[in-house]
Amino acid sequence: MTAGVDTPDRRGRTGLDRHGRDLTGNPRVVIRDVEVLSCDWYVLRRTTFDYRHSDGHWSRQQRETYDRGDGATILLYDTDRETVLLTRQFRLPAYVNGHPDGMLVETAAGLLDGDTPEEAVRREAAEETGYAVGAAERVFAVYMSPGSVTERLHFFAASYQDAGPTTATGGIAAEGEDITVLELPFREALAMTHTGEIADAKTIMLLQWAALNGPFGHIRP
Repeated sequence: MTAGVDTPDRRGRTGLDRHGRDLTGNPRVVIRDVEVLSCDWYVLRRTTFDYRHSDGHWSRQQRETYDRGDGATILLYDTDRETVLLTRQFRLPAYVNGHPDGMLVETAAGLLDGDTPEEAVRREAAEETGYAVGAAERVFAVYMSPGSVTERLHFFAASYQDAGPTTATGGIAAEGEDITVLELPFREALAMTHTGEIADAKTIMLLQWAALNGPFGHIRP
């Protein structure tokens, strides 16, 4: 008996090996097998499939996919004062892969956890920054690391008011979060993407969007 397959895993899930078996959208791909390698919290699967190449021949391939669910992120901005609200928190994967201290500057973000993208991003903005979100603009939705991670991240932007946070900040202590809120001039935040002080992809994408097509399109660094 395998947890997450025949018996419930620690999150009560079963049948995790059935995910992806019924895909029929691409006639060049035939799914042969799906194995669950780990489901301690998120799910690591190994999928075996046949793939028809452009020259017509078929090959059997295997890929591992990491399924942590979809997420959402939001850029909070104040056009009157030309500022943005970002966060700083420790990220172990970045730390073990060369980041000097693992403390990344980011836009507020989190997993959907059953909510719609806009519901989730409002929840995360409140938990991480303490600020209530105004009308949220949907920017785009992208696959951040499609070679191995299934997550699709939904991007939003919204204004915030210079009235201070309306709830406690710092994230969810029970989940080990220890988040610092940063209010930065937009020009400074954009410059930090060039110096490497901001090295988080989703944050760079939203800041670039804000400069090119968003609320700060009139500003030049």
